[in-house]
This record gives sequence, structure tokens and C-alpha cells, in this order.
Amino acid sequence: MTRHQVTCINKRGSHYDAHERISHIGGLNDNGTRWKLTEDEAIKSIEQGKHQFFVNVNGRNVNVIIALHDKRKYLKTESDGYSPNNLLNLPECPSS
Repeated sequence: MTRHQVTCINKRGSHYDAHERISHIGGLNDNGTRWKLTEDEAIKSIEQGKHQFFVNVNGRNVNVIIALHDKRKYLKTESDGYSPNNLLNLPECPSS
């Protein structure tokens, strides 16, 4: 299982609307190239045990986990004492 740091996200609507769902997560590979997955691809990858994802908050790694709301799976970070959700605070992923 490989572990990847998430450094950016895309939302379905406005990036600054806290109620908009995440559409993609992304980051950098060890060789400096960018990776980007849809939320559904990332959820499937976690469920299949292929990848783990995390964000770095104030020097601490916080795991990205799957949550359920109204029977719909979505990504969020584990509770870490910081609010709001660290994943939603990440910058926009570049278009590619």
C-alpha cells in the first residue's frame, strides 16, 4: 500500500463554498510530477487497500478517511482538533 500526501483539491462548485463537495484530490509524486484522482477513484483505492492519503497540518500528518452522509461516501480527514476539515482548506489543484 502506498501513502500519498494530498496537497490540493477541486470542488464541484465554488472552491470557497464549504458546502460544495470535493470532486478531485491531488498532490506530487516523488519525482515531482503531479497526480490527481476523482473523489470516487480515491475512495475505491482506499477501500481496495491500494493507497492511503494524508494531509500535513502544522507539521502533523492527518489521515484522509471515508465518511458517509445520506448514504453517500465522501472524503474527509480524521478528527485532529483543528476545525474546519483540513482537506477543505487545501488550495485548488491546477488544471491539467
